[in-house]
Amino acid sequence: MSEKFDELRELIKEYPTQSGVYLMKNSVDKIIYVGKAKNLRNRVRSYFTDSKDHSPKTRILVQNIFTIEYILTKTEVEAFLLEASLIKKHRPKYNIRLRDDKTYPYIRLTWQEDFPRLYLSRKVKKDGSLYFGPYTSGGAVFGTIRFLNRTFKIRDCTDAMFRSRKRPCMTHQIGRCTAPCVQYINAEDYHSEVEGALLFLKGKNKNLVKTMKQRMLQAAEEEKFEVAARLRDSIEAIKSILAKQAVINDTSEKDQDAIGYHGDERGCLIETVHIRQGRVIGTRPHFIPLLDVSDPTSDPREWLVSFMNQYYEDNIIPDDVLLPTEIGGDLTKLMEAVLQERSGQKNVVRFATDEKGRALVDMANQNAKAHFEKYVSKSEEKLRGLDEIKEKFGLSQRPTRIECYDISTFQGSETVASQVVFEDGVPSKDNYRRYKIKTVEGINDFASMYEVLSRRFKHTEYEDPQLIVVDGGKGQLSQAMRILDEIGRKDIPVVGLAKARTESDFQAAEVSSSEERFFLPGRQNPVIFRSNAEALHILVGIRDEAHRFAITYHRKLRENTSLESELDFVVGLGEKRKRTLLTHFKGVQELKEADPDEIAELKGFNRVLAERVLLQLNESHEEQEDNVEES
Repeated sequence: MSEKFDELRELIKEYPTQSGVYLMKNSVDKIIYVGKAKNLRNRVRSYFTDSKDHSPKTRILVQNIFTIEYILTKTEVEAFLLEASLIKKHRPKYNIRLRDDKTYPYIRLTWQEDFPRLYLSRKVKKDGSLYFGPYTSGGAVFGTIRFLNRTFKIRDCTDAMFRSRKRPCMTHQIGRCTAPCVQYINAEDYHSEVEGALLFLKGKNKNLVKTMKQRMLQAAEEEKFEVAARLRDSIEAIKSILAKQAVINDTSEKDQDAIGYHGDERGCLIETVHIRQGRVIGTRPHFIPLLDVSDPTSDPREWLVSFMNQYYEDNIIPDDVLLPTEIGGDLTKLMEAVLQERSGQKNVVRFATDEKGRALVDMANQNAKAHFEKYVSKSEEKLRGLDEIKEKFGLSQRPTRIECYDISTFQGSETVASQVVFEDGVPSKDNYRRYKIKTVEGINDFASMYEVLSRRFKHTEYEDPQLIVVDGGKGQLSQAMRILDEIGRKDIPVVGLAKARTESDFQAAEVSSSEERFFLPGRQNPVIFRSNAEALHILVGIRDEAHRFAITYHRKLRENTSLESELDFVVGLGEKRKRTLLTHFKGVQELKEADPDEIAELKGFNRVLAERVLLQLNESHEEQEDNVEES
């Protein structure tokens, strides 16, 4: 180790002194840390000093460095932008990484189109649309979209339906749409109508209400009493919604994010509070394990800047970012330049010293403290579950990364497969992959799995799992072991998961009871967990997630699916409940935009099941476009 240490120090002496990004790799050529620097030589050399000021995490990092590569950039701003994209791509072990287990919804307005409409979106893309949020509740977003559609007569049909309409639909007949699909309104007038929704979403509600009042009075003068009454009801509805939002500063027209944090040696929770036009629209927690903010060697400037750099790569950048601590003038200017490069407008990053700014940061700190114990408790529970898996399966180490594969052939169509990854017991969706089977004709699960595992383990940049779970009993387990042996990876533990049916399966009409059994290589009897064990929840969860993720891939490969076929992709939905939904809703779009409470009131449903149905139907569309492994 000392020899390698000295060798690296000698190499660093030849490094350039300009700005860039450095990539530290371990002995198997995997990137374990990505950093940026104004002066590459000085920054990288600082890791190899004998300073005692290094944190324990940094000392462990240095011990695992085998090689260091660098990429030069023209400016320090470019280095920041490149660092964020490389962290997102490679997910280095020793970087601060944002690992939300929940995607937050935005409202997307396709303002660039001739006839815009509103969507729920869980990603912000540079597609010309306007995005608003993030919000904390998908149900609230659906409710807001439905309210705006009805208030401003915005079309709610799909683009395919919009292009194919020959006559107005029922929504127009009941007075909730101006029927742009059949040219009952031109693009200019339609945009004028939608502009009211835009003003509402931008928070310019005083102007909106004033304009609507003028229109109401004019309609009344012209004796268009039905129009005036509808405008009156819309004004009252807008006022009602606004009254429910917390007002921080009703004179502010700026969008702001306030950042707070709380933590100890178990980790740190960073909270973002989102204020739009003076109103709090939601908060968002980000738990970062093993970031010990109580350690005196931990520098808040380093991890706060790293957090902002990653967070604002994929999220809306507000006018002001309020910080809980001072990060220094140079870093502040640099962070503002990075945000301006991404947003195309001037953004302010500042330590909140004024009264209103401190109040917002205090709110963020209080929320961080309240959420911290919840996240730590959840994290510790997951770790206990992983330790039980390690003990029961006789593994040599805690399975912090578990992978599960599922082969799916739906209604005779082409075969696809999914790779689902759980890290620390929770889904790591950035590591999900889909595979289209290329070398197998017909239904042959063994050959398909052989192709999938062969392709997966060619990617040495992916971290190795400590456990692979296959859906099935001894037969599927032996096949998986044979495949891993043939591709030279029999060192990876594998377990088969199967259900043992009981008499209650034949007695229960709606809910079947089953016992999950786990088969291990060289063991005759299966391993069984307690029904309420966290270890069982982790293993069953990854199996169900792999199944769901595989069958939703078919959605991308199939065109013009009906509501019935869409529901076939919802995991855990029985035939009776499918029929209930088919009877109640006219189409898949109507169901996707339904309120969870409306679904929960149907026979056989509850709030939890309703939210799960909506989550799978809406999230699967976003997932179709991502993480398809074709190599």
